[in-house]
Amino acid sequence: MYIESITPEILEKLEYASFPGKIFIIDSVGAEFNRAIAYLRSQKVIGFDTETRPCFGPNQPRYGVALLQLSGPEKAYLFRIKNMGMHRRLCNLLADKRIVKVGAAIHDDIRGLQKIREFEPGAFVDLQKIVWEYGIKDKSVKKMTAIILGFRISKTQQLSNWEAEMLSESQCKYAATDAWVCREMYLKLMKSEKNPLIIEEKV
Repeated sequence: MYIESITPEILEKLEYASFPGKIFIIDSVGAEFNRAIAYLRSQKVIGFDTETRPCFGPNQPRYGVALLQLSGPEKAYLFRIKNMGMHRRLCNLLADKRIVKVGAAIHDDIRGLQKIREFEPGAFVDLQKIVWEYGIKDKSVKKMTAIILGFRISKTQQLSNWEAEMLSESQCKYAATDAWVCREMYLKLMKSEKNPLIIEEKV
């Protein structure tokens, strides 16, 4: 049984955690890219997220997807889409119905990627659309992580420049963690008993 929502006070008391595995930055198609695709194709479930350079004013241009994060249990791959585009094999992976891709609020992420190269998304799961079945009302990744996994994740890098020439270590950790926790939450939910919210509570 999970709590419906978490208070800031309880959240503050939780320990911080981040992706514990190895992080790989992929900015071109080559041997590293091939290894990434092979690893991700060997997984039944992968965590999914994207990052876009933030826009701070009405006169600033709207930026496209800069980074695509895909994570397994011990390896996370950060594809620098801004540099390398959406390769056909990456699109095929995202279309593969045999591999579950788990994220949160994934609609805009997928749309952003489709603007670069058209593909038909397959076997995507949006945590925000299923947590109510387990009695959870909170929808942010930070709060869902706290409720389901019992730890805190840092959001300090969220509004950093994802198109920077070099991504910082903390940016990489943040990006990998966001994809990884989605996978971990999904796997934990799949082992949990359902306890759906009633319709009024969902609203």
